[in-house]
Amino acid sequence: MDDINKYWDSIHKKLKLFILSKVSDISYTEDILQNVFIKIHSSIGTLKDENKINAWIYQIARNEITDHFRRLKKGKIFIPLVADQEEEQTINLWNEALADMIKMMDNLPLESCEALCLTELDGLSQKDYAQKVGISYTAAKSRVQRSRQMLKDMLLKCCHYELDRYETVIDISPNCCCCPHK
Repeated sequence: MDDINKYWDSIHKKLKLFILSKVSDISYTEDILQNVFIKIHSSIGTLKDENKINAWIYQIARNEITDHFRRLKKGKIFIPLVADQEEEQTINLWNEALADMIKMMDNLPLESCEALCLTELDGLSQKDYAQKVGISYTAAKSRVQRSRQMLKDMLLKCCHYELDRYETVIDISPNCCCCPHK
């Protein structure tokens, strides 16, 4: 593509919102966006079909987001000290939501719990999960998706999660007595 800078200007804002919706942190979003831009410039020669540039760019972004979470899990990303009370409250709410999620996973069928534990908590790719449990990659993807949906339904039945436009938890309140929050 001859004028990648012009194209970048047209897709930049949507791509930034996409990344922000996955990462929920503006500084990490900016870092990932910069990495995407660098990869686009260094790899533009590998693009075989210019009509598929959007899909190509978003795949680069998804890969960068995945790499970000892998680095975060391995402790290779510096998480800044909490700047203010509001930010600290957001972190606490996220931690509460995560703790609820992990507790509720015990109520899932064994296969579903295993699928989520291995892929979401242990960081195993869905392809590696499929190989580990001896099922097809397609079946593994379906199992993980169903398990995520089951867990989401359980969490939403128990508690009300108020989210901001970036999908950040801003408040949690109980829907019924099964929820540990007061």
